[in-house]
Amino acid sequence: MLSDHGGVQLAHTEASPFRQVGKRVVIATVVLVATVLIVYFDRDGYRDNNGGELSLLDATYYATVSLSTTGYGDITPVTAGARLVNILIITPLRVLFLLILIGTTLEALTARSREEFRVRRWRSSVRQHVVVCGYGTKGRSAIRALIAAGTDKEHIVVVDPSPAAIDEANSIGLTGIVGDAGRADVLRRTSIEKARAVVVAANRDDTAVLITLTVRQLSPTVPITASVREEENASLLRQSGADSVITSSSTSGRLLGLATDAPRVVAAVEDLLTAGHGLDLAQRTVTSAEVGMGARQLRDVVLSVTRGGRTLRFDDPAIGTLQSEDVLVVVRSNG
Repeated sequence: MLSDHGGVQLAHTEASPFRQVGKRVVIATVVLVATVLIVYFDRDGYRDNNGGELSLLDATYYATVSLSTTGYGDITPVTAGARLVNILIITPLRVLFLLILIGTTLEALTARSREEFRVRRWRSSVRQHVVVCGYGTKGRSAIRALIAAGTDKEHIVVVDPSPAAIDEANSIGLTGIVGDAGRADVLRRTSIEKARAVVVAANRDDTAVLITLTVRQLSPTVPITASVREEENASLLRQSGADSVITSSSTSGRLLGLATDAPRVVAAVEDLLTAGHGLDLAQRTVTSAEVGMGARQLRDVVLSVTRGGRTLRFDDPAIGTLQSEDVLVVVRSNG
């Protein structure tokens, strides 16, 4: 379904328009049967131009031509009671019958066509987006960090099995897909082959491993960042194809330990991890003006330099002067 706001929801199990029409046909059939029974039980109030008492077939015939507004006139209500029933009951049923088969059916098909058009347009234009698998606490925090770092909401796609979670993601303008991110057909709907990164924020470690394996199968080169609860599962996740693994339990434990004796350290870490104000951690390449300078000469505080696939700490003498393809991890101030 598509929400009324900016977010797009690409439901994993899409309801067929024929199924929607089928439901309305069932309702229309119930209306028809009810009309047949009303006419049949009041058959003495009707006259058949061909003579004879109305049979069940005649009642069905009359109900059909009446509800469809064909009205051949060969069977007509003649008593005051039968005519009153036609006015008060059968006429409203006729209107309901037409609304069900024509009005709502056309509305459903039109809405469906409009939805499919928007989905096709989204798929044709989306690229270099981030796929976030899981919209729990970790997934929402990751999305806030992405937005604070400059990623547009239109370039974030959320996958979660909970329709309520996807509705929440839609409410802030994100694209959402209802489904299990461990299934290849669900991930294909994210256009994962065109994604610039994937965040695996599942609530269970085994689920995170399965999602990572599926992502890596569909897109061998996309960078995958995954979270696990237990540190012992981190190596398994890396073997499954994750490029970066965040261990939530051990990281939280280290911060708890630091907070006991060094609470200001924890406050500084929280500041670094909260993008948009105070101090921010950032990764960037060396600018042309910085080539040949020492790491300590930069305005930003350099924490590490990655060169030729090797990461050097800020105090490593091997850094020397900065080179054109160096990648820096820096601390920068927002104020």
